[in-house]
Amino acid sequence: MAEKYISIVGVGHYFGPEIFKVGQRIILRKDHDNKQDDEAIQAELETIGKVGYVANNYQTVAKGTQSAGRIYDTFDEECAGEVAFIVKDTIIVKVLPEEKVTGAE
Repeated sequence: MAEKYISIVGVGHYFGPEIFKVGQRIILRKDHDNKQDDEAIQAELETIGKVGYVANNYQTVAKGTQSAGRIYDTFDEECAGEVAFIVKDTIIVKVLPEEKVTGAE
């Protein structure tokens, strides 16, 4: 199966890009309460909580990555990801849908 990458955006509204490190584990969780986006997926760090969202707009999805809409149906409620690159205020994450999220509620 081909590797999937996504863009985490909006990090400036939370803790900023400085908290991310390459190789860091990210929790991707469907946000059913999001009134602006039916396919919203929030990004979380286990120790902090919500740190941004998976980009779901052609203007915010980095080239070579998939939108939240493209991966939304590939996992149940949550899956894991791993930070691959940090480009300014966009975090590029490799999706790991087969990995179970441990320690999450």
